[in-house]
Amino acid sequence: MTEQSVPTRRSEMITKGVQRTPNRAMLRAVGFEDADFNKPIVGVANGYSTITPCNIGLDGLAARAMDELRKVGTMPQVFGTITVSDGISMGTEGMKLSLISREVIADSIETVCRAQCMDGLLALGGCDKNMPGAMIAFARLNIPAIFVYGGTIKPGHYKGRDLTVVSAFEAVGEYSAHRIDENELLEVERHSCPGAGACGGMYTANTMSSVIEAMGLSLPYSSTMAAEDPEKADSTAASAAALARAIEHQILPRQMLTRKAFENAIALVMAVGGSTNAVLHLLAIAHAAEVPLVLDDVETIRKKVPVLCDLKPSGRFVITDFHRAGGVPQVMRMLLDHGLLHGDALTITGQTVGEVLVRVPGRPPSGQEVIRDWDNPIHPHGHLAILHGNLATEGAVAKITGVKSPKITGPARVFDSEEACLEAILAGSIRAGDVLVIRYEGPRGGPGMREMLAPTSAIIGAGLGDAVGLITDGRFSGGTHGLVVGHVAPEAAVGGTIALVQENDTITIDADTLRLHLHITDDELKRRRAIWRPPQMRYTTGVMAKYAKVVSSSSKGAVTDL
Repeated sequence: MTEQSVPTRRSEMITKGVQRTPNRAMLRAVGFEDADFNKPIVGVANGYSTITPCNIGLDGLAARAMDELRKVGTMPQVFGTITVSDGISMGTEGMKLSLISREVIADSIETVCRAQCMDGLLALGGCDKNMPGAMIAFARLNIPAIFVYGGTIKPGHYKGRDLTVVSAFEAVGEYSAHRIDENELLEVERHSCPGAGACGGMYTANTMSSVIEAMGLSLPYSSTMAAEDPEKADSTAASAAALARAIEHQILPRQMLTRKAFENAIALVMAVGGSTNAVLHLLAIAHAAEVPLVLDDVETIRKKVPVLCDLKPSGRFVITDFHRAGGVPQVMRMLLDHGLLHGDALTITGQTVGEVLVRVPGRPPSGQEVIRDWDNPIHPHGHLAILHGNLATEGAVAKITGVKSPKITGPARVFDSEEACLEAILAGSIRAGDVLVIRYEGPRGGPGMREMLAPTSAIIGAGLGDAVGLITDGRFSGGTHGLVVGHVAPEAAVGGTIALVQENDTITIDADTLRLHLHITDDELKRRRAIWRPPQMRYTTGVMAKYAKVVSSSSKGAVTDL
């Protein structure tokens, strides 16, 4: 890229007329010289922090990106954006800020790039909400942009098995059920997270990084690299160079964020066994990109796509294993060959998806068990189903694979918070056949739609994973598995049917018929609705109060800019 190759918005603004002299003076103070004023200015949105291992390596990647951006003729300007650690805040009041942070990240990136009239954007992120937050900003800004994932953590090891952070959560349930002793619990905790990088299974962070690669806004193979491996830094430099070319040729995010790209992303999520959170985030990104996408689109694609990858949380392998087996490009090529991927969708490199995948083999490598052959899938259909019924008239999201029975009918055990449910599980008061209801944890009611990893992991640890059901208007961690239904909408806080469930009511979760049903008469439902009153807002000031006032239903992605 030459310095004069593209007349950029920012360079035009700061070179035309004497009125721009103060702008130039300010930029000289941060390192600009005369020739630099004709170069594209690239924002580097750096999510670095020491709050979480997911993001602790981002500062080094930002430096590598900045160096490369200078080499290819642009002027990079780094700025910070936030993150919170889902894993550390899980099970606490702080987890209510996790989904809220997606909006703060998107808003902060948009704010800086608009205010400084950036010509391009390179965003670096690691923890769960960094990825969709950046993608929402990409869609709003529609300037050339690329995402750089900080990378996955390598697995911990103990007694011959790979560990992830979910191993620690499940160990708590095992300890409470007297299946392991305190020493075993502590050893699992000590070995679960050995270094930098995002949680190591096909949990939300790795699901969303894979989604971004599938949609063409990050480079091939970059979504599954380990944070601590040298190829991660090399891929970051390559991403910077790719962004410079995209600026030169004005390849814009909304050229990639098309209906075809969203369908590709959903197909990829199904094939790799990705997180339920992908549904929520894809709806939100589509909203920002003004692409029509609804919950039932997910169900349509689920029926066509098999689960090809044996990955945690419900499978055996971690993301470093997946990367060695061929990663996202391998799965995408298999989907493409079987007519389940749009090969003409554009990518940030200017190539189509089909052109990017042309040299990827049609079958996964022999001698590995992470990615199955097409005719030997883990499951014949996708694992994320959209359920409807009188308990979820707007829909709900369920993981339906990897459980012994896809149907349960049982007595409701009703809890108005995650903490109350977890206390009951750890106290041993939950029995096989129960259907747990955790409500007032939705986008508005929580607020913030907490993830229920602590209770679901405790259920698994107690050996009840195939024996109880759980429904919630909150979310689930990407590490959750079992017969669980989340994103129930309308949520309890706005008078959804989940608010009207009473202890020992009979509930059916049926993944075969995609039904979520409360067994009471319509007249009784009307009677309960007539006497229900909305709870007082839990927060009246600050970010959570503002969020609760404006956030949409989870069925629309829990967005804040309707």
